[in-house]
Amino acid sequence: MIHEVDEVLRALFRTEALAGSQVNVVFDAPTRDWAATVNAPTVNLYLYDIREDMRRRERGLYNEYDERGTVVSRRRPPRYFKLSYLITAWTRRPEDEHRLLSSLLSCLLRYESLPPGRLTGELAGAVVPIPLTIALPPPEDRSFADVWSALGGELKPSLDLVVSVPVTESPVYAAGPPVGDEGLSLGFSGIPPATRPTTADAGAGAGAGAGAGAGAGADRPEQTVYGRLPDVPNPAARRADRSRAAGRRPRPGISSRVAEDEQDGARE
Repeated sequence: MIHEVDEVLRALFRTEALAGSQVNVVFDAPTRDWAATVNAPTVNLYLYDIREDMRRRERGLYNEYDERGTVVSRRRPPRYFKLSYLITAWTRRPEDEHRLLSSLLSCLLRYESLPPGRLTGELAGAVVPIPLTIALPPPEDRSFADVWSALGGELKPSLDLVVSVPVTESPVYAAGPPVGDEGLSLGFSGIPPATRPTTADAGAGAGAGAGAGAGAGADRPEQTVYGRLPDVPNPAARRADRSRAAGRRPRPGISSRVAEDEQDGARE
């Protein structure tokens, strides 16, 4: 993945920014010893930092479909990694170096992402753009002076190029079967046949006909019996039953009481 970004940048610079010139494009560390060996105009793209772009981190899963549009698997979204390049120009005269940096800057400002037509390998299969930024302020946790100090060289004018590359390598999770219009089928598994309820077991709990029911059900195929919940009477019916058992009339409703009062008044 990183080497493919190197090749895209090399081809982009040679065909657009440095077209018709004999300038070399290398990726060596610009140390003091390396600078002493440069004997031709050179553009150096030094990859000095690799870290994940947390602002582009996504959560959840992406669905993958077959030719019928059915979800067959799920995978995590791509994770972006920032590749930071320190671009410098090396010639005999500072004016020529500035001219090269100007050409490189103008070339990169035409793009907000790597040109899709130049992508190869895994980058060509990416379904999302590969963004790039040029000459932005450095992050607070480091400066370019620190980079040059670590290299042991002298500070030179440079361009900071950051390419955010998506990495799609992630575990693939198989999806379950789709649910059709007929719904789901449920069943028992791993239960011995002797423990399943049968018609014989239902007949055994009936009381007097337990023996006959058990004998008749022994020759029948196994059949699951679904019991019925007992009926629960409402509270008013229970109070009425207790009143009748005690020899009292149930308490009538309002309409019944009015009718009884009218009858008592007529008798008087």
